[in-house]
Amino acid sequence: MIENLKFPRDAYLDIETTGLAFTYDSLTVVGAYLHDGYSGHVIQLIGEDATPGSVIDLLQGVGTIYTYNGSRFDLPFIDSYLGVNLAKIYRHHDLMFDCWRNNLYGGLKAVERQLGIARRLTEVNGREAIRLWWKYRKDNDEDALRILLEYNSEDLVNLRTLRQLLHQGSSPSNLLD
Repeated sequence: MIENLKFPRDAYLDIETTGLAFTYDSLTVVGAYLHDGYSGHVIQLIGEDATPGSVIDLLQGVGTIYTYNGSRFDLPFIDSYLGVNLAKIYRHHDLMFDCWRNNLYGGLKAVERQLGIARRLTEVNGREAIRLWWKYRKDNDEDALRILLEYNSEDLVNLRTLRQLLHQGSSPSNLLD
């Protein structure tokens, strides 16, 4: 415990859902890339495994949660769906606003393309993530779940890469070189 207080981990958080409406859509995946400055690992809570307690346990020892558009989507969705207000429990840093300050606009994938951040699953987007979830749930398609989790994992790891590029001391014009 003392070690966590001395060297808190960063969490890069991203969720997948069945849609954009906090009131009637469901949380399908809560993913976190936990990094202590030296190494990291991805943990994903799937479907009913994403409970208030499991999300809090997942983030144990975390100093700051990093997201992309998380202040407007991920954190409010988790609060609405699970009743856990992560913004009140943890420091939160939304990388989207850093991107805006550097004239980088669009969703995470658009910013990744602008900065040359590689992505293996280029054909998967939020709409496809929803389709993959329902294919898994309705057809018990484990391959669909594997692809969904890989997509979420790429988002998580790329959030750290984005943060590193944004905070390496480069001027905004250098980011696009």
